[in-house]
Amino acid sequence: MKSLNTNWTKISILLFFFGSITNSFSQVSIFSHEKYISATGDTLQYRQLVCDYDTISKYPLVIFLHGSGERGNDNEAQLKWGVLNFASPENMKLYRPIVIAPQCPRNMDWSNFSYNDSLTLQPTPTKPMKLLIELINQTIKNLPVDPNRVYITGLSMGGFGTFDAISRYPNLFAAAVPVCGAGDVSKAQDIAHIPIWIFHGALDSAVNPNLDQDMLKALTKAGAHPGYTQYPETGHFSWIAAYSDPMMMAWLFKQHK
Repeated sequence: MKSLNTNWTKISILLFFFGSITNSFSQVSIFSHEKYISATGDTLQYRQLVCDYDTISKYPLVIFLHGSGERGNDNEAQLKWGVLNFASPENMKLYRPIVIAPQCPRNMDWSNFSYNDSLTLQPTPTKPMKLLIELINQTIKNLPVDPNRVYITGLSMGGFGTFDAISRYPNLFAAAVPVCGAGDVSKAQDIAHIPIWIFHGALDSAVNPNLDQDMLKALTKAGAHPGYTQYPETGHFSWIAAYSDPMMMAWLFKQHK
C-alpha cells in the first residue's frame, strides 16, 4: 500500500510538472512576434499580447522590461521571467491587458545613467528606450489602449529602465513597478505624482537594495506615497515573488491618470 501511495505521489508530481510546462508554452504562444521599425530604419523586436477586445472598450497597456540576461535578437528570451504572469487565465479574465515585452539588443541597455556615489540620469535616452517610446505612442494610436492606463514595469536592468522611462516621460505612465532596480533621486519631484510600487530583495548582491531605499526616501520626501516591499530572505530573484503577488496585480490595474 505504501508503494502504491508513493507511486501515485510521483505520478501527481509529474502531472503537475508537465501541466505547468504545457501552461507556460500556452502562455508564450499567445504573445505574437512583432517588430517596430523607426523612420530612420532602427528596429526593436517585441512580443505582444492582445486580449479578445470589443470595438467599444479601451484597455490597459502594460510595458514589461526584461533583465540583462535576456538581451539578444531571438525575440523569445524576454518572456523567460515575470511577463507570463500577466498572461495567466485569471489575470487575462480580470484585467484584459494589452502587454508589450520588447527585447533589448545585445550590448545595449534600457537606461542611461552615470554613477558616482548616486545615479544620474543622462540627457539622452538609449536607442532601445527611444524606440520603445515611439512604439508605445504607435500602439496607443493603433490599438484600443486607454491612454490613462499605461503601466511600466521591469526587473533588474528593466527596473533601472522603468525608473529611466518614468523620469524622462513623467506624463506618459499611470503607474510603475520597478523590481530590483534603481533611479536618479534628483528626479523624485518630477515623478512624485506617479503611483509606484518598488520591490527588492534584502540579500540582493547584484543590485544593492540601498539604491531602491534611497529612491523610496526621495519620493517620500517629495510628497509621494510609494509602495515598498523588501523580501528579507531573497536575493536578486525578487521578481518571482513580486509578479506572483495578486495584490500587486490588483493595485497596478486599479491605477489611472
